[in-house]
Amino acid sequence: MKRKAIILSFLAALLLAAVPVVAQEEKGFTKFNVVEDFTDNGFQWFRDAQLLAAGDKVKSNAMTIGWGGIGTLWGRPAMTVYVAEKRYTKEFMDKSEYFTVMAFDVKDSKVLNYMGTKSGRDGDKAQALGLHTAYTPNGTPYYTEAVMVIECKIMYVAPFDSNGFKEVPTRMYSHFPAGIHTMYIGEVVNAWKK
Repeated sequence: MKRKAIILSFLAALLLAAVPVVAQEEKGFTKFNVVEDFTDNGFQWFRDAQLLAAGDKVKSNAMTIGWGGIGTLWGRPAMTVYVAEKRYTKEFMDKSEYFTVMAFDVKDSKVLNYMGTKSGRDGDKAQALGLHTAYTPNGTPYYTEAVMVIECKIMYVAPFDSNGFKEVPTRMYSHFPAGIHTMYIGEVVNAWKK
């Protein structure tokens, strides 16, 4: 009986280890190489708004972002995102090793609008929208309704230093109640699209 329980535990562990990849494939996602196959305009991609998510299988949160950068840093494909100090998602970013950035179809602008105007402190935004949370093999949350998911491993974190502000940030932060942003630079470790 003991041997049967051990074998069943082993098989269950193997099955659980394979679930994230299978789930992504079942939801229509295909893995792609961002260096070779990312064809969107990097100068426009964040202006169109994306979703940033962080957390784990116990608790996570996402928010709409309109600032970011795509490129190469320290010889690695990298993505930079910015989160203001009073945003609920910042708590998750500061505790996480990974984050995801998700693109949604233009017709899903209600998702981006809701995620950008409501706080996760007041309730589960994904549940309110009927989104389905899934997890990458690293355990990073994403929504299966996205059309692209890019997973990043955080390499560098630093808040903006207001002593370095020139005209544009000085003007912007003079009327911005959410506080100064923190910069998160992540190495792109996985990417999937539909």
